[in-house]
Amino acid sequence: MAIGTRDTEKPLRILQLIPSLEAGGAERACLDIAAALSAEGGTSWVFSEGGRMADELSTLGGVLVKRAAATKNPARIIAHGFAIAALARSHAIDIIHARSRAPAWSGLIAAKLTGLPYVTTFHGFYGAQNSLKRLYNSVMIRGDRVIAGSQFMASHIHDTYHCPHDRIALIPRGIDTDRFDPARIDAQAVHALRQKWGASPAQKVILLPGRLTRWKGQGLLLDAVARLNDPALFTVMVGDPQGREGYVSELKTQIDRLGLANAVHIAGHVDDMPTAYQAADIIVSASTDAEAFGRVPVEAMAMGKPIVAADHGGASETLRGAEGQAAFGTLFTPGDAAALAAALQQIPALPAPEMATAARAYVIANYSTQSMCRRTLALYRSLCAAGRAT
Repeated sequence: MAIGTRDTEKPLRILQLIPSLEAGGAERACLDIAAALSAEGGTSWVFSEGGRMADELSTLGGVLVKRAAATKNPARIIAHGFAIAALARSHAIDIIHARSRAPAWSGLIAAKLTGLPYVTTFHGFYGAQNSLKRLYNSVMIRGDRVIAGSQFMASHIHDTYHCPHDRIALIPRGIDTDRFDPARIDAQAVHALRQKWGASPAQKVILLPGRLTRWKGQGLLLDAVARLNDPALFTVMVGDPQGREGYVSELKTQIDRLGLANAVHIAGHVDDMPTAYQAADIIVSASTDAEAFGRVPVEAMAMGKPIVAADHGGASETLRGAEGQAAFGTLFTPGDAAALAAALQQIPALPAPEMATAARAYVIANYSTQSMCRRTLALYRSLCAAGRAT
């Protein structure tokens, strides 16, 4: 795409495209970038259906452009492309950045119409079972730069979609290490939350954070806990079902069938996740499909909590650390309830304080929001300075 001359010293004006702002890692990254842009005098417009995070976006200095951005209707995707192009022209946008496939097609159209640099971020592994699906997914490699949140994801993008290495930008996802700081959590709030969940002071709480969807592994964790048959354990699942009430009913049926009605609590969406982590004794990431990055292990590490995670995807990469060993958590074979149960049994009653300190230090050094935002904004500026896409 041809890119006109821009003043790379002026504050950046970025248009991000994302289906909704309900909850999730892509949504959080979108808001983090909006906040970083605002902090240096720039602005992020966000083309999205909106959601519970829309007010926070506004507070952070972002501007919501409310549209049905999740649509897969070809006519509406094309219409959105022209609308995004018009928006980009009227607000002198510097970069269009797409974070999901459906709006990415609209963004691609707009980038071609305007000549603006186009960035995409792979926030997940997309099914590529047939040629039609691969074609649909391919929009995510049509950016001037394609952001991968982990080395595992970068390899997947190159190997599956044959995207050249020089167009893939490895920018690890980041978390707010000030917010996810055990020293900042109120002990009374922790006590109240455990009571709300129904866990007794003597019980060890196992926490699985993540959207209530099958591939996040809630059912797998229930099977593992049932195998342990330990009354000292209490399991909590936090996450938004996002309309999957049928799946929630399945989980409740599974809980009753396994005799875990008094040992499991489905909490739904939780705003104060740092307090939820602090209220737990063990954090679990049981995703049956590989995570592109996996915030849960990193958030758990920042909170100094023991983490048990499926050994694949971004989670495997972050927990192994620089030396390639499982230095910061316990890994288990994905999809294997017996292996998960065995991993849970390996967690000591009193984790070593030095391990918690080392894990938090590793997150601060490698996976902070500040680092992610700094590198993303530098990527934006490099594209603006180039004068044309490479």
